[in-house]
Amino acid sequence: MKDINIVIVNYKMKDDIDKCLTSLFLDTKDSGLEIIVTVVDNASHDGIAELLKEKYPEVNFIQMSENEGFGHAQNTGMESCEAKYYFALNPDTEFLPNSNAIKKMFDYMEKHDKIGMIGPKIIYPDGSLQYSCYRFPSFWQPVFSRTKIGGEKLRNKMNDNFLMKDFDHNSTRPVDWIMGSAMFVRNKAVKEVGMFDNRFWMYAEDSDWCRRMWEAHWPVYYVHDIVIKHAHGRGSAKVPGIFKALIKNKLARIHLSSWLKYMWKWRGKKI
Repeated sequence: MKDINIVIVNYKMKDDIDKCLTSLFLDTKDSGLEIIVTVVDNASHDGIAELLKEKYPEVNFIQMSENEGFGHAQNTGMESCEAKYYFALNPDTEFLPNSNAIKKMFDYMEKHDKIGMIGPKIIYPDGSLQYSCYRFPSFWQPVFSRTKIGGEKLRNKMNDNFLMKDFDHNSTRPVDWIMGSAMFVRNKAVKEVGMFDNRFWMYAEDSDWCRRMWEAHWPVYYVHDIVIKHAHGRGSAKVPGIFKALIKNKLARIHLSSWLKYMWKWRGKKI
């Protein structure tokens, strides 16, 4: 069994994966860990297979015949090689020079064997903080955040609460859930809780997974002193306004579908 299986899902992000893998292999060079990197391609046809064969032949590459969504592809990657820990990682991430982030995450989980999942602090490419840990949302949170309903004061209050802006992000603490761009999870917890729920094609699968971790008494933590960069394109929010976005933006429609599935799944349940 490997120490870590790092799973990256690609959909037309070959250049991002190239940068990610370059920084990742530098980060793990002297870790002493048995690590496998798995790239699952969701039928991109963007030349990713050729890139990996030429520059990163050690990568475990899985070609999907069609795009079945983020969670399904992540599950396929995790199932391809069992490891003590899995690290679900987005392709638009990069590791800081000499940060030893992967080893630090491994060591943290080894030291805290009751924790099910951790997420590092995430920063934007310009070095500013990216909010990557959250409180579980209410049904109305996205409505108020993307429309003028309720007014600016209520919108800001709900967003600040959702994004956990009221705590010092230079401290480590348990959180409701962490962003799916970087989720370091214990195999033992996965065997009990399960992997990503395939009902979520994209979006909400990360919140759902964390919620199931908490339900099974596997805490989720934000760890402030392990840092990675993330571009975070936020494709579903590129068209402003919830109603206009649903008409013009396919990802916004997918986001809404996942949101409704999530709310229906967790209706009446509290952690």
